Amino acid sequence: MLSGAHAQDAALVKRLLDGDDAAFAGLVDQYHGRLLRLAMMFVSERASAEEVVQDTWLAVLTGLRSFAGRASLKTWIFSILTNRAKTRGQRDKRSVPFSALGDRSGNDEPAVSPSRFSSSGRWSVPPEQWDAETPEQRLLRHETRTLIDQTIADLPAGQRAVVTLRDIEGLDAAEVCNILEISETNQRVLLHRARARIRTALEGHLRGK
Repeated sequence: MLSGAHAQDAALVKRLLDGDDAAFAGLVDQYHGRLLRLAMMFVSERASAEEVVQDTWLAVLTGLRSFAGRASLKTWIFSILTNRAKTRGQRDKRSVPFSALGDRSGNDEPAVSPSRFSSSGRWSVPPEQWDAETPEQRLLRHETRTLIDQTIADLPAGQRAVVTLRDIEGLDAAEVCNILEISETNQRVLLHRARARIRTALEGHLRGK
């Protein structure tokens, strides 16, 4: 018996195969901007990213009959986009394989300053509750969101791709490893470093308020 998500994917795929224009338009509305953002991690020009996304939609339409449902439809679409974006980025001399991207800033860099921990390995100064729902936090929500977006944009490519797929798109670790063709260990390190940098930026921002 299909799970709820798989059943929804199967129903949507059937509508698409039946030529339901409204279903395809809805799919494009839901994912086009997100695919463009992901493509920009592999290519340097927005025009190139837009071409990659258009190629992706064409591949989705022509490849639907081969969609077996082993992954979610969302993951399948993101995988198609990533493969095309990597090819375009390599052709444009922008991209390197993600399997070679440990962390462009240096693998030995601690994700969080060692001074934050005691000799036993526990936090000496616990992280601040930057996600607490106080009135002050609500007033700063828009400003904080802008800071998060900018911090993510400034991350090394590997960190940026992993944290985007995990924390913004909501994919699990296995899906991200499959899409980016990286190991579970590499995925975990990149995600940890990205989250640590975002947390550090937020803590500094909130301390200044």
